[in-house]
Amino acid sequence: MPTAPVAPPSPRAAAPADATVADPALVKRAVKAAALGNAMEWFDFGVYSYIAVTLGKVFFPSGNPTAQLLSTFGAFAAAFLVRPLGGMVFGPLGDRVGRQKVLAVTMIMMAVGTFAIGLIPSYASIGVGAPLLLLAARLVQGFSTGGEYAGAATFIAEYAPDKRRGFLGSWLEFGTLAGYIAGAGLVTVMTALLSSEDLLSWGWRIPFLIAGPMGVIGLYLRMRLEETPAFAAEAAKAETDRPKVPLREMVTGQWRALLLCVGLVLVFNVTDYMLLSYMPSYLTSELKYDETHGLLVVLAVMALMMVVQPFAGALSDRVGRRPVIAAGCAGFLLLSVPALLLIREGSLLAVALGMGALGLLLVCFTAAMPAALPALFPTRVRYGSLSIGFNVSVSLFGGTTPLVVTALIGATGNMMMPAYYMMAAAVVGGVAVWFMAESAGRPLPGSAPSVAG
Repeated sequence: MPTAPVAPPSPRAAAPADATVADPALVKRAVKAAALGNAMEWFDFGVYSYIAVTLGKVFFPSGNPTAQLLSTFGAFAAAFLVRPLGGMVFGPLGDRVGRQKVLAVTMIMMAVGTFAIGLIPSYASIGVGAPLLLLAARLVQGFSTGGEYAGAATFIAEYAPDKRRGFLGSWLEFGTLAGYIAGAGLVTVMTALLSSEDLLSWGWRIPFLIAGPMGVIGLYLRMRLEETPAFAAEAAKAETDRPKVPLREMVTGQWRALLLCVGLVLVFNVTDYMLLSYMPSYLTSELKYDETHGLLVVLAVMALMMVVQPFAGALSDRVGRRPVIAAGCAGFLLLSVPALLLIREGSLLAVALGMGALGLLLVCFTAAMPAALPALFPTRVRYGSLSIGFNVSVSLFGGTTPLVVTALIGATGNMMMPAYYMMAAAVVGGVAVWFMAESAGRPLPGSAPSVAG
């Protein structure tokens, strides 16, 4: 009897029996929704940083421009002080009820907090109530962002195939840069088109009010997402809801991974906030650089970073996360002083070269970290432990960078303080890279292998 023809093996036939096959459509949707949320968060941070001088005049009247800037950055830093609290609430909740539900809540809170800033009366209208309301809105933002980045990074990492996690994770920071560019671009256009009086009286409100419609769009995308395969598999191990994981287990049970996380996030965020948040004000307030030209230079640097970002993420899939992150640490250690000297030279070309060099070094972190950080922790505690480690480090070192560096320059008169601060962060990051394990191309801890569909 003739035998039936044998069908050729499908592409999935080579996958391990226990592997998760990633649905390309779901992966694309997950990456888009996570990146948009991050874009919205950093749209606000970009706007706040780039319009800091104006906000200082609106909310903190003073005859001393440095004091105004310090007060504005103080409110900026205050939001980071509550981020660990948000991480301790949203992180464990995300490990218990699911990543998607928590990310929807953080999106709502971010939109409300940002929109509210655009409605606050000025100091001239209601006095001390104005800065207090600004502080309250910043605290709402900080609490919500405590669960945002770790959740978004976890969401993408758990959806992505093992061999493409770096490339797909890099789109999370692509969203960060897109948000920054949108915020910085809007501020730049307003600065160029509006008079100083109009910008001070009403123009500064426009970027914050845009957060309302952005939040609605982001919430819609996140509500359409399904739970990650890794979380679904973990939840299926229990007959009912997953048991609550003690906070102590997320900390003491993961102490080594948490220390590595703090070190990696420190170098990532100190350099990130230095370049994208502090440098526009540094160019304007400390170097007396033309405000519009300074904003355009930073905007161009961010656009360059966006172009390079996916390629650097793909490179981390090929050569590993450790070499890419280590290259960034070495670069900041060796090139921070030369780059800042170029920036201080003052010409447009010199500033562009110095900022461009720092931006390309920063891409080593923005491209590899979204894949490297979730791989430090097992699925059962990934959201919670990453939220705690990430936000503690950001609160202590990242978000305080503009405030600390401004104060150091004021106390010492040394204009090279930004370079020294980045060099110190690079040393800490280099130590963390030395002790971290390579995760490229390997399954996430506690999860089955994931292959492309």
